[in-house]
Amino acid sequence: MRPRSLTWRLVGRLAGLQAVALTLLILLIGAAAIGLLWAGLLIGEYQGSTLDTLRDAVTRDEAGGLTLRQTPELAALRAEHADLWFIIRDADGHQISEGTVPAQFAPIASALEHVSEAVLKWDAAEAPRPGGLVKSVDTSAGRIQILTGTYGELSMWRALEITPQLFLNMILPIVVLMTLATLVATPFVVRRAMKGLGQVAAQAERIDIDRRGAQLPLDEVPIEIAPLVKAINAALERLDKGYERHRRFLADAAHELRTPIAILSTRVASLQAGPEKTYLLEDATRLSVMAGQLLDLQRLDQQTDVFTAVDLIGVARQVVLDLAPLAFAAGYEMSFEQKDGTIVVSGDQTSLERALTNLVQNAIDHGQRRGTILVRVTTIGCIEVCDDGDGIPPDEREQIFEPFRRLHPGGRGAGLGLDLVQSIMRLHGGRIEVDQTPSGGACMRMVFPKAQPAC
Repeated sequence: MRPRSLTWRLVGRLAGLQAVALTLLILLIGAAAIGLLWAGLLIGEYQGSTLDTLRDAVTRDEAGGLTLRQTPELAALRAEHADLWFIIRDADGHQISEGTVPAQFAPIASALEHVSEAVLKWDAAEAPRPGGLVKSVDTSAGRIQILTGTYGELSMWRALEITPQLFLNMILPIVVLMTLATLVATPFVVRRAMKGLGQVAAQAERIDIDRRGAQLPLDEVPIEIAPLVKAINAALERLDKGYERHRRFLADAAHELRTPIAILSTRVASLQAGPEKTYLLEDATRLSVMAGQLLDLQRLDQQTDVFTAVDLIGVARQVVLDLAPLAFAAGYEMSFEQKDGTIVVSGDQTSLERALTNLVQNAIDHGQRRGTILVRVTTIGCIEVCDDGDGIPPDEREQIFEPFRRLHPGGRGAGLGLDLVQSIMRLHGGRIEVDQTPSGGACMRMVFPKAQPAC
């Protein structure tokens, strides 16, 4: 399932809450209004009552003229008001009337074709109810014009009839406006409120095994989320302490191993030449390399090295000279290729020598004791170590750089060499690549950035 958006969950809940609140408010106002109307306390007189009654009763006869149906409202109006009067006409000249038009309104009655709509009073000092109305309305008989007096009151049914119109014309626009405001404003408010979380996320992305001691900021984190950030900070602190204990253990173990390994190497060197001495020398060298790898990992972890100009050709030549006897003893030929001049990079010479030593040692261990181990320095800033062994399958070329990962379970080594090489190359801004030689063996390539040929 996709993670749910906090912003839109808030938008949905706020919009729903507003809709429920407005609905309850409308129902309460409607119930109160109906109760007041029923008690006669809200509106005692309604000037459009007569006009509404006539509008609902008007219809057409068989000849197309205007006539009135005897509706209950019209019958009640006639019974209560003996002086009822009105004139109803349409645009085709059809007209019906009843009662006597007051003399004051007679001029209006004779000129209805020139009047669109009017509210008629005897004089301005009269009560709020006018004496007559002129209005064009739509009915079942079409659009007609009515001139009538103002009688009657607002009935309960008429109040219920105009309530939906009141909702559509006044309340519904308010609901729509509030909903739109919620949809627009809530994401903005949430983004502003969650601004601190963006800073926390950015800081969390920078946390790495090489950047320990980092803590997530709490300055602008919402108070509801602060406990989570504090818990993460506490977990990071515990991880840092655990890593530090682990690092100290490896460093102490490596230091303690160096002395017995040196003694072992000295005693093996004093033995008579033979296959067993060769195997023992390889094993002692491997132990020494492993201890050196652990110390190098600690040294890289501290990252206290100051880079200087390093000649890659000089580094490669020295490593080949150091390890050639071991390669010859294991049954390999050793070859070194270089271009004229020097290839200079910015780095730490000790670390680079250790990285190349690990690659050559790896070739000696896994080259199947046949063929040639080639160390080549190119002009583009690469050092290649190639052998004639079985090579590395393509699907294993990423995994071999993981700590303690070995291509063949039960094989030689602890699986730290390639991880150390990768860490050293990353420290120098470069990378380590895996390729295949024409003979099918492995070719490990140290690629350096901005290597400069020099004379």
